[in-house]
Amino acid sequence: MLTALYNRGPQSLTELSRRARVTPSSMSQTVNRLVSGGHATRHKDPEDGRRVLFCLTPSGTEVAREALAVRQGWLEGKLAQLSEEERLTLLRASRIMRRLADS
Repeated sequence: MLTALYNRGPQSLTELSRRARVTPSSMSQTVNRLVSGGHATRHKDPEDGRRVLFCLTPSGTEVAREALAVRQGWLEGKLAQLSEEERLTLLRASRIMRRLADS
């Protein structure tokens, strides 16, 4: 959830649970842990005072950046092990998947 907040900015509980494909009650437990751990804060939505948005703290931003760097390093290492032909196949497949996702 930290990387989702890092990549997409403040989000509501509903948005986070929809993206993670979990129930709002499950997501509530997750964000409560992030808030109590000092990685996220709750703020009123400036456009709708009834909604609560979850935002990263500086600590949460740091953890998210570190997690993304680890994932990026892992992926780069795995891609380096592939042949040129395999990397081209993945490039073509990723373009098709993006087109499908955007439709």
